[in-house]
Amino acid sequence: MKYEEKIDFYKRVYSMNQPFIPGLFEAYFIALGVLLGGSLIGGLAAFLTGQPLMTEIARFSSSIRIWAIIAAIGGTFDTVYSFEKGLLHGETKDIFKQFLLILTAMGGAQTGALLIDWLTQEHV
Repeated sequence: MKYEEKIDFYKRVYSMNQPFIPGLFEAYFIALGVLLGGSLIGGLAAFLTGQPLMTEIARFSSSIRIWAIIAAIGGTFDTVYSFEKGLLHGETKDIFKQFLLILTAMGGAQTGALLIDWLTQEHV
């Protein structure tokens, strides 16, 4: 398969055909949900194995933050393709959209981490 055919294939499979503003809301709440869910379910596992519950929930919250962002933006290939398209083809609108999408996902992960900090009070 030639390089151009691969690019066309990935454009069809990983296209950003969804509306932009709803995509921002989805990214925010997906990152929030992944962080909250992963931390709380990980805390349940820590409780079942006899480890300190609140300490482990806070630790999980800080360690899965990057994975929540990656899950919210839908993996890394589409983001890398959009940056490539923006840089090499001069379409700065795509770079700006991806930047806002990543920023929104980071906001969702930060909100989740803040909620976990409030819940556990480990920072005190």
